Amino acid sequence: MATELSEKIELIRNHVQSFPDFPKPGVLFKDIFSVLREPKVFSVLCDILCKHVKSLPSKIEYVTALDSRGFLFGPIIALDQQVPFVPIRKKGKLPGDICSASYKLEYGEDTLEIQANSIPKGANVLVVDDLLATGGSLSAACSLIESIGAKTVECLIVMELTSLKGREKLKAPVHSLLKY
Repeated sequence: MATELSEKIELIRNHVQSFPDFPKPGVLFKDIFSVLREPKVFSVLCDILCKHVKSLPSKIEYVTALDSRGFLFGPIIALDQQVPFVPIRKKGKLPGDICSASYKLEYGEDTLEIQANSIPKGANVLVVDDLLATGGSLSAACSLIESIGAKTVECLIVMELTSLKGREKLKAPVHSLLKY
């Protein structure tokens, strides 16, 4: 079973394209969209993510995902688990009463938001994103969930850039499929 899983992970890894010096010199950009262009590989990725969530010790009651590439996976996982999906968006993209959390970028600051009454207090929440780099946006997302009284059970990430140590900024457990 472990060998089968590692073969599937390698299949996905082999379909992630790398682009040197994008979006700026010195950055090696890992492109998840190259996986999505291969339906069989995308299906394997979704299957692995959904099976992982089913193996968690705590029952997931809500799935959230970060704007925008987290939206590629979060709704699929929520549908598989038969639980609600709640987006965490960039500032100014959600109507109604919202909660917000800011985080630092390399040059400045950004803000994420969630609709205030979208998740009840005490709910177990899974946070999904495609990439964990410095951890700023994921940490802000977890803060948002905490601020509305819910609990982040896990942060589920497709790709993690381990040298940037983003995991260290997070209080919640992190599971990443691919580590670079």
